[in-house]
Amino acid sequence: MSHQSELIADNIEQYLHEHENKDLLRFITCGSVDDGKSTLIGRLLHDSKMIFDDQLAAITQASKKSGTTGEEVDLALLVDGLQSEREQGITIDVAYRFFSTDKRKFIIADTPGHEQYTRNMATGASTAGLAVILIDARYGVQTQTKRHSFIADLVGIRHLVIAVNKMDLVEYSQARFDEIVAEYRAFAEQLGADDIRFVPLSALKGDNVVNKSETMEWYDGPALLELLESVEVRADHNLTDLRLPVQYVNRPNLDFRGYAGTLEAGVLRPGQAVKVLPSGKTSSVERIVTFDGDLDDAYPGQAITVTLEDEIDISRGDWIVAADAEVTEAAAFDADIVWMSEQALEPGRQVDIRLAGRSVAGSVDTIHYQVDVNTLEQHQAERLELNAIARCRVALTGEVPIDSYDRSPGTGSFIVIDRLSNITVGAGMIRGAAEAGGVAAGEVDWAGFEVELNALVRKYFPHWEAKDISQLLGR
Repeated sequence: MSHQSELIADNIEQYLHEHENKDLLRFITCGSVDDGKSTLIGRLLHDSKMIFDDQLAAITQASKKSGTTGEEVDLALLVDGLQSEREQGITIDVAYRFFSTDKRKFIIADTPGHEQYTRNMATGASTAGLAVILIDARYGVQTQTKRHSFIADLVGIRHLVIAVNKMDLVEYSQARFDEIVAEYRAFAEQLGADDIRFVPLSALKGDNVVNKSETMEWYDGPALLELLESVEVRADHNLTDLRLPVQYVNRPNLDFRGYAGTLEAGVLRPGQAVKVLPSGKTSSVERIVTFDGDLDDAYPGQAITVTLEDEIDISRGDWIVAADAEVTEAAAFDADIVWMSEQALEPGRQVDIRLAGRSVAGSVDTIHYQVDVNTLEQHQAERLELNAIARCRVALTGEVPIDSYDRSPGTGSFIVIDRLSNITVGAGMIRGAAEAGGVAAGEVDWAGFEVELNALVRKYFPHWEAKDISQLLGR
């Protein structure tokens, strides 16, 4: 493997210093099935010389057995490593790859295009700052294109790169490219993304991926890699509202007690006055500890351990915020939920909500509306099926601190856990507090108990009829 930087051979210490201080961009590739997402990543790694010789030899050999590109090396096999993925020629699970150039470091999440695996796409999008949405030039904008665009918009991705792929199969037609651009722009008027770029390319042939295409001279924009290197994402971070959810209390000996977590928003410095939620106790930061030594300041995305000047009872799930911060605490909130289970969501069913390190019992007690991913129109729904997206009201058994997702994604997002199977069945983005009305702490939620018992009986006694269940419940 050869690298773009000559410093790696001439001055390794300077190279490592520059590499450590490069920007990091996390992005995903998404879109409809067979639009060429895995091939694009393979081409990006190959043409930027980020593939080792043994890797290239391995996929060359694998291409003879599982490849879909004829005599050419199938670069998609770099990220499609599961046997079932190679047999079917599709992406099933999210695959992460790291690479870097002289200007920036990248972590790519290759997400599946099948509707059945939409939940995996949502997982990859949750930590990304940019989305590369592929469109097959032959077929144009598809339902999954719209669904993935909408999910990217829901999770707060403001930078979208629409990669019109397989231009070689439409004779590199500018007219076809312009037609797809117009079609997508009409749909995107309803999205919140304020930075949308369009690139015509061929991942298979390498046109406009790393190097500018010689066959599409009518396109005067940058190649994909140049665009990824230049897009500005620093302004997307919230540096104002301090948010440090505690993930772990570090107590290695009698002389040290630290509170570990990932700084989700704001800037933290030693000596800064802070407050702990939900207790409301105040103190000031003594040290910011990391494996590489103490920090003078910490920024969003850094994993840190904080020690305080005062002894305060702090547990996993508590928040460390600025001393003068006004944070909403609520027992109910409105949220956009992506449902990820084949078992439909029935309002009132008891679930566990995991929010910023804290786990609390609750339920999705109201579905305000469901969103049609084709038109983004809102309509009423009594239940949510697999991959449905809806605005819902979530009621908890007690008050917890919350943020809107737009303000702080790390503390404004949550997952929904099924209480019977302990499987993640949904993911949500908080939009704001709702009127209280959930079950109070200490009270018995008989309606939720009935829903859970009903589901349990139907699971283990499928031959029972409705009257049998009613008799069991005493009705």
